[in-house]
Amino acid sequence: MPRHYTITLSCPDRAGIIAAVSSFIAAHGGSIGESASHTETQSRHFFMRVEILAQTLPFGLEELRTRFAKLADEFNMQWQIADSAVKKRVVILVSKQEHCLSDLLYRWRSREFEFDIPCVISNHDDMRSIVEWHEISYVHVPIVPANKLVAHQEILRLCEQHQADAIVLARYMQVLPDFFCVAYPSRVINIHHGLLPAFVGARPYHQAFERGVKQIGATCHYVTQELDAGPIIEQDVIRVDHTETVEDLIRLGKDVEKTVLSRGVRYHVEDRVLVHGSRTMVFR
Repeated sequence: MPRHYTITLSCPDRAGIIAAVSSFIAAHGGSIGESASHTETQSRHFFMRVEILAQTLPFGLEELRTRFAKLADEFNMQWQIADSAVKKRVVILVSKQEHCLSDLLYRWRSREFEFDIPCVISNHDDMRSIVEWHEISYVHVPIVPANKLVAHQEILRLCEQHQADAIVLARYMQVLPDFFCVAYPSRVINIHHGLLPAFVGARPYHQAFERGVKQIGATCHYVTQELDAGPIIEQDVIRVDHTETVEDLIRLGKDVEKTVLSRGVRYHVEDRVLVHGSRTMVFR
């Protein structure tokens, strides 16, 4: 894919925003490769994502940001501009289950979408061989009840050291402390093995089985200080019936989990997710 700059923005809705952004790009000779927008009718808030082919502009990223800032101020925008040539640095946290990690490693290795993995961090040593086979650094940070705070401080230090743009919890079976969520708002991505907001917390497949559900699902969401309540990025489901056991639900659910997580990570690293309160606008 050709190098492009991605502008994402949100602001109070008013007439002329799309025209102003398009005119700004055209005035500098820029060519739009992809554009999408949405207005929340209740809050009257506007959201937009637009890709500009980098080679069509007569200046680089910093000059683009400087010039766009004037337009952004006029419309009271919250905005950012990303460069596709700069890959997002994604630190992965994992415990003992490998299906989500293995899927992400495969997609990274095959360049299905572009991102860097500076390291994988785990509270167990089980995943070391598969990670190091990919020539990625593996860091084991043991966690026991007595050292959880210190361990997560160390994990946060490692994420900062590796300049993580995003942190992915690939079935990392620990609850992150509040200070972690504050340090990386809308940048910690979790896969919950349940269809939120139903079946929050531990053992969601067991909860689903007890309720006799006819669909099970998985939810990719941003981590916040409230457990399993962050803005939802992606979800999917698979049908089940009364013949399936809990073990069957777990087995079937793993396929949904890894697919939903990979989609959510893709949307994030491609700057397709805009967060507004407890909601997300995902420009697929």
